[in-house]
Amino acid sequence: MGVRIVLAEDSVLLAEGLVRILERAGHEIAATVSDATALRTIDLTDVDLVVTDVRMPPGDGDDGLRAALDLRTRRPGLPVLVLSQYVAAAYARRLLASEQGGAVGYLLKERVGRVDDFLRAIETVVAGGVVVDPEVIAKMFRSAVIDRLTPRECEVLALMARGHSNSEVAAALVVSDAAVAKHVSNIFTKLDLPPETENRRVRAILMYLAQG
Repeated sequence: MGVRIVLAEDSVLLAEGLVRILERAGHEIAATVSDATALRTIDLTDVDLVVTDVRMPPGDGDDGLRAALDLRTRRPGLPVLVLSQYVAAAYARRLLASEQGGAVGYLLKERVGRVDDFLRAIETVVAGGVVVDPEVIAKMFRSAVIDRLTPRECEVLALMARGHSNSEVAAALVVSDAAVAKHVSNIFTKLDLPPETENRRVRAILMYLAQG
């Protein structure tokens, strides 16, 4: 099912490529902008997702990311997928800390070339999940919190952070769905996330990624 997307990217070639990919997948481009100032003025009515570069004019620093964070302040829970040319863990942490409810993603631009992964990331973020590029995960990972988990549980949580469902985790690790469900349950228990905790899966991922 297609969604309405605002695209913020100052590279004309990349923006055109993204538009083609998204439209071929059945999504609608609600607006395209090439600087963070314009992104901040976007009418968010009927917008399902914002896809933005981190570095954009006018400052060519983290303007795109800051504009996206401002939009999430204006509309809490707004799904945002940030694209970056670099593995910048600090940027990812700022995005992940913007909303405890999820609906955020941080991908390296090179990942866009893997169209299926890119489109799956969009679906996950729009659905309220969290997706972080594997290279960024590797840089952010290692913490006292994660020390509570077994190596297998760390593998499961890492795949969860990449946007995989339980069945996809099972396929990747060549184990049963029941085994993955047990690992996920153990992860929640060890991270002090009881059943009544809202968005346990997202919170576990955020705890995993916020360390480093």
